[in-house]
Amino acid sequence: MADADATIALNIGSQRISMAVFDNTKKGGLILKNYASSAILADPAMEATRPAQVRSVIGELAQQLKITKGKIRYSIPGQSIFTRFVKLPPLDEDDLDQLVAYEAQQHVPFPIDEVAWDWALIDPDGIEKEVVIVAIKSDALTEVNDAVIDANLGTTGVDAAPMALFNAFRYNYPEESDPVLLVDVGAKATTLVYVEGRRFFSRSLNIGGATITSGISKEYGISFAEAESQKVTNGMISLGGNHVAGLDEATAALATVVRNSATRLPSEISRTNNFYRSQHGGSAPTKIYLAGGGANLPYLQEFLQEKIKLPVEVFNPLNRVSVGKGIDVEQLGHEAHLFGELVGLGLRGAGSAGIEIDLVPAAVQAKRDAAKRRPILISAACLFLLGLGAWAGFQAYSAKIANEEANKREDDLQVLQGPANKIKKLQGAIDELDRVGTAYASSQLGRVNWINTINELKGYFVRDNVWLADMQPMVDYQTGEMESGAPYVEDGFPGASYGDTGLVRQKGGAEGEISSINAIKISGFWRESPEMQNAVNKVLEKIREGVGNGGSAFTLTIEPEGKGEKPVQLQDDQIFAAFVTTLNEDEGMLGAPFTMVLPLAQPVPLN
Repeated sequence: MADADATIALNIGSQRISMAVFDNTKKGGLILKNYASSAILADPAMEATRPAQVRSVIGELAQQLKITKGKIRYSIPGQSIFTRFVKLPPLDEDDLDQLVAYEAQQHVPFPIDEVAWDWALIDPDGIEKEVVIVAIKSDALTEVNDAVIDANLGTTGVDAAPMALFNAFRYNYPEESDPVLLVDVGAKATTLVYVEGRRFFSRSLNIGGATITSGISKEYGISFAEAESQKVTNGMISLGGNHVAGLDEATAALATVVRNSATRLPSEISRTNNFYRSQHGGSAPTKIYLAGGGANLPYLQEFLQEKIKLPVEVFNPLNRVSVGKGIDVEQLGHEAHLFGELVGLGLRGAGSAGIEIDLVPAAVQAKRDAAKRRPILISAACLFLLGLGAWAGFQAYSAKIANEEANKREDDLQVLQGPANKIKKLQGAIDELDRVGTAYASSQLGRVNWINTINELKGYFVRDNVWLADMQPMVDYQTGEMESGAPYVEDGFPGASYGDTGLVRQKGGAEGEISSINAIKISGFWRESPEMQNAVNKVLEKIREGVGNGGSAFTLTIEPEGKGEKPVQLQDDQIFAAFVTTLNEDEGMLGAPFTMVLPLAQPVPLN
């Protein structure tokens, strides 16, 4: 049984559920006293049975650790919460609560009274104030909390997994001053946590261990459970070349399937790196720390290092955590990278966390409100009894006065209820007008930017022997990589049916997968003339000259990955997606086609 002052931490992952008991040291440190874990299969086809499995596992872990009562801290996975990082104007600390509440209403995509939400100030010593807002639907949080209650446990706090990971990293690596990226590969999702001193940023990717398992299942035509067994038993990531030469044929084939299924992960990490730098002003990470159950996959560390071109090492959240007697230290060493969220929760209990998020379930909030009222009620009861003894002769008279006053208050309440309802309705109308006005203002600003961009293009294409046929905004274009990006407007847009916008974002899948319009693809034709032998190259020279003079809507450089490196100028073949350099009039060509892609200096966010 855990001591009264111990912290009981529970991490509810997609496939691994773990519980740990921590004691606090006098200096705010932690001592791991005991822990246990269990796994449930993250099979998408069995999602309906997941709540029952979670309830059962939590109860089993509590029995295994001999926890018969007490309150625990647990974390919610990153893919189950809504997170926004918002920069605020300079304000006094007293005004922050009201401003953040307003921002939460604007950013949270649900009615604010239907969610549990909290916020935290990031790097309070920074010049610019930035907060993180975290929210979860109240019914989803209640479902998780009910599983805790069913195990005869109470709830003392609910944290978000990305914030718990950040707290665990800052505690265990206090000497790390360079910007780093913590990659926590779970079963259903991968959580990215960017750490720059006391500042951080997080994002969840819909790629995890189950992605690889599904790839194996599809390739070999076997069940998800059998594919998971093959991945755990024989799976590894092929590093190409001679890496698979010494393996038997079946193992080598499986390693190739695993590599193909994991290819999206480094691509999404690189894309998020660019998003963090361009949209949030962050610095490029200099190192990657790998955590989560996915880190157990052989050669994942080397694979990420090969693809992202950054050093990768395994995260150890127990680096500065003491271990109690009776724990198998050798076994613990093999599982240390799985303890990030648990250690972060333990630090909250010890009061040593840098970021504190508390998502309060409705049942817990009711108990907290009752606890706040209890001293007032007790004091009132004592005063009532004292008054009753001193003024027994006036009991009947006092009761009469009290009833009259209560009736008067009830009448006043009925009178005020009508205006209150009207005010509430008007406030809802004001909120809706504010939302629509903000959307229109953003749309107008974007319209002006596009007009300026088109006018600049118009200045470049002023020659009689060069004309444009098409211009397409491109989404998430990787500068210099012609095969990357997608048109913002899909083919067939003019013939789209009513209600179907034909926009990529409308059909792009999960929120956050498409970030911004960051390039324009231009297609046209050119003809030779006595004055202009190669008109398109002359146009490109003018564009380069315009970009070099500053103030251009376009950029023709690739930003470097490392510090101190200079931007790389785009070559012609990194701008022209297609270019017929010779006009053959004998074959009936009236104009030779060309296509060029011009990256935008200021991408247009789609959120």
